[in-house]
Amino acid sequence: MEHLFRRNKVLKSLLSLTLLLVTVLMVQKFRVGDLRMKEEKEVPHSEPKSNMRLTMQWKTKAEVRNTKAPKAPVSTRAPTRWNITAINCTADSVLRSESWFQNLDSRFHQFVLHRHCRYFPMLMNHPEKCAGDVDVLIVVKSVIEQHDRREAVRRTWGKEHTIKGKRIKTLFLLGTPTPEKDSNNLQKLLEYENRLYGDILQWNFMDTFFNLTLKEINFLRWFDIYCTKVSFIFKGDDDVFVNPTNLMDLIDFRTQENKVQNLFVGDTISKAVPIRNKKSKYYIPKELYDKPYPPYVGGGGFVMSADLARRLLAVSEKMLLFPIDDVFLGMCLQELKLEPEMHGSFKTFGIVRRKVSLMNSEPCFYRDLIVVHKMSPEELLSMWDMVHDERLTCTKKEVEISPHIF
Repeated sequence: MEHLFRRNKVLKSLLSLTLLLVTVLMVQKFRVGDLRMKEEKEVPHSEPKSNMRLTMQWKTKAEVRNTKAPKAPVSTRAPTRWNITAINCTADSVLRSESWFQNLDSRFHQFVLHRHCRYFPMLMNHPEKCAGDVDVLIVVKSVIEQHDRREAVRRTWGKEHTIKGKRIKTLFLLGTPTPEKDSNNLQKLLEYENRLYGDILQWNFMDTFFNLTLKEINFLRWFDIYCTKVSFIFKGDDDVFVNPTNLMDLIDFRTQENKVQNLFVGDTISKAVPIRNKKSKYYIPKELYDKPYPPYVGGGGFVMSADLARRLLAVSEKMLLFPIDDVFLGMCLQELKLEPEMHGSFKTFGIVRRKVSLMNSEPCFYRDLIVVHKMSPEELLSMWDMVHDERLTCTKKEVEISPHIF
C-alpha cells in the first residue's frame, strides 16, 4: 500500500468503527403535515452488509419509462442534522415474479431489488465546512483507495483559499470499500487521512459504479442540511484539471447577468441514447430504460447554483433512481423543465478526443479552460505547475475566453 501522506506525529492508535447493523427499524418517510417528528424517526435504507452494492425498488415497466418513484413524498424543510443513523434495506422480493424482471440482465437484479434504498448513515461528516462565509463549495467524487488523486487535488485546484473575493472550501465524497479489497486497512488509512485534512464525507454504502447516483443524492441532502449560506457548488471527479480562476470568472459573469437561479453549466450531452452493448460500462438494458436520454452534462465537472441544488434534491425524491448518475441529474433537470447549459470551456472528454494529440498536453489551452478530463495525479501536478509558471508565454491564444462567451 502506498503511503502518500506526509509524516506527522504518529497516532497512538488507529480508530476503528464497529458498524451496527440494525434490522428491526422500518422505513420512515417524510410527511409534510408532521415533518419534524418524522425527521427524527427517519430510517436509512441500505443493502445488507454482505451485498451493499446499490440496488433499487421497481414496480412496473410503465413506471420505469416515466422515471417516477411511487410514494416518495418530498420534504418541505430540511432536518437540522444528518438523522440517518441505521441501515435497513431489504429486497423487494415481489419483483422476482414480474416477467420483465426475469428477462432483465442479472447484473441489474440487485440494483432493481433495492432501488428504494436512498439515504445512508454517515461515517465521516464535516458540517463545519459550510460554516461562516463560503461562496463556492468544491465537491470531488472519489473512492477510498485513490488517495493519490485526492492528494493531487488538494495541492492544486482543490486548495482552499479565496479567489477574486470568493471563499472556496473543498470536500471529497466517498462510500466504503467493496469486499474484494482490503477493507479494514483501507478504512483505517482513510480515517488517518481524514484526521490530517478533515475534508472527507463518507457514507455507509459501497463505492461501486451503480452507487454513484447514491453519492449524488446523499450529497444533495447533506448540502441542503448544512450549507444554507453557500451560493455555488462545483462538482467534479478526482482525475480532472480545473482552473479555479476561470471558474470564478464564469460565476461572476452569470451573477452580473442575473442568471444564477437555474445555473447548471458543463459539457452538455444531447440526443444521447442508452448503450446496448453489454460489454460497455454504460450498458443499459431495454427493460431498464427504453427511450432517449434527456440532455445531461458529463460528470467530469460542472457548476450549479445552490438554489437549483435544493430543487434537484426535492425532485430527486420523486424519481426512480437510475444507475448512471450524470443521466439521473439530467432526468431531474428535465422534471424541472430545465436543461443544462453547454459551455465550451468544460472538456470532459479531453481537449480533443484523440488522446495522443499534442493539444491535450499544451498548457496554454489549460490556462484558458475551466475543466479538462482526464489526468493522472502526476499529470495533474505537472500541468498545474506549467500553467502557473510565470515564464509561460502563449504567443497565440488557441482557446478564446472572453466575457461574452461566459
